[in-house]
Amino acid sequence: MDLSVAQFSTVSNMFSFTIAAMGASALFFFLSRSSVAPKYRPALLVSGLVVSIAGYHYLRIYESWHLAYALSGDLFKPTATPFNDAYRYADWILTVPLLMVELIAVLALPKAEGRSLLARLVIAAVLMIGLGYPGEISSNPTTRWIFWGASMVPFLYLLAVLFTQLTKSLQTQPVAVRSLVSLARVVLLATWSFYPIAYAIVTVTGTKSPTGQVALQVGYTMADITAKAGYGLLIYFMARAKSDSEGFSQDYVDSAPRATAAA
Repeated sequence: MDLSVAQFSTVSNMFSFTIAAMGASALFFFLSRSSVAPKYRPALLVSGLVVSIAGYHYLRIYESWHLAYALSGDLFKPTATPFNDAYRYADWILTVPLLMVELIAVLALPKAEGRSLLARLVIAAVLMIGLGYPGEISSNPTTRWIFWGASMVPFLYLLAVLFTQLTKSLQTQPVAVRSLVSLARVVLLATWSFYPIAYAIVTVTGTKSPTGQVALQVGYTMADITAKAGYGLLIYFMARAKSDSEGFSQDYVDSAPRATAAA
């Protein structure tokens, strides 16, 4: 599958942008933990881990993309080294369950309820990704559709549970946080729904279509930025709002060491 210079560069630039976005987000989440109440800091820690893992895998994806194609005349042609899209699934198998962890952590649900919900979400996430991968690497439309359908079962279950739980938690959240929780529902539905749609479009257009493959890589990348870095920012704002509503003061935390030293 030959690519034009514009097609190759578009994907390469998107991978590069994602590496920078994930790295900057990781620094922000790790350094911002002290600005929220202690019980919400694990959520930001997990947010930082998610984008750190994603940043590493996108670095490997970027390297693989450049090894898989070489410029020949006016086109980028495949080399003997195939593009390794497995890095993306390796990323998802780690980060998607962690996304569930950060959400449960910031909602601060009762322990028993939180553990039960997290167990169900993580199992569904692993099944969704595991069932999707065999179809992703296949060029046979029938095989792709079979695994697409199989992975949609845990995917729809995951979205239903998340949407229901977020709706249920609205009444127990501080007033200042409710709009953010509502926004989280929209972000989940919008970003997560793109993955199976993009998968289906490529199955219809054909896995050997340059335009389809470029659109798939760019689309997956944009969805990952939104679902990880963007969603992490939403978790941060929720943690800040909940901390403020509970009387947590960053000014007091910053001044306490100086006051102690002065004494």
